[in-house]
Amino acid sequence: MASSWSLALTLALMALVGVAPLLASANSEGDALYALRRSLVDRDNVLQSWDPTLVNPCTWFHITCNQDNRVTRVDLGNSNLSGHLVPELGKLEQLQYLELYKNNIEGKVPSELGNLKNLLSLDLYNNNISGSIPPTLGKLKSLVFLRLNDNQLTGRIPRELASISSLKVVDVSNNNLCGTIPTSGPFEHIPLNNFENNPRLEGPELQGLASYDTNCS
Repeated sequence: MASSWSLALTLALMALVGVAPLLASANSEGDALYALRRSLVDRDNVLQSWDPTLVNPCTWFHITCNQDNRVTRVDLGNSNLSGHLVPELGKLEQLQYLELYKNNIEGKVPSELGNLKNLLSLDLYNNNISGSIPPTLGKLKSLVFLRLNDNQLTGRIPRELASISSLKVVDVSNNNLCGTIPTSGPFEHIPLNNFENNPRLEGPELQGLASYDTNCS
């Protein structure tokens, strides 16, 4: 009897050891998302289900998880949100889709988003985001869609983005970017209208005019 009880205890401990890392990851991701909630003004209560006391955020509305209870999607497009993004978003290591388009989000794009190595789609268009595009986004080697159009972004288009071979769509139109448009890598196939309405942004035919580019800030 004692031996069977010991075996059951051992199996239970082994199971707990196996589950513990998953629970820790889930709690960490819940903390990161709750940090986002605290930084946002939620007039329509779309984040009402984001309860930090739950084991993981996979039961929250607008959140999708994989079979390991890791967050893979944040879908908050067109949700009447304002406020700003938070660096904690960079802790969502399995995130594939970050959809925050058509809100009233302000502030900068956190450089920590460059830690999201599995990200396929970054959609922040139609907000009031300012500052520069972080060069760290060049580390997103799985990225396919980068839509930052209709914001208040300034500065250059980071050349680091040209190293993302998976990138199919880049739209930075309707900002206040400056400098020149990259011409290598995926930018060879991006339509020029995806860069329009940036009064200080110059086309690839002026790539060699360093005097203009050095005045970009």
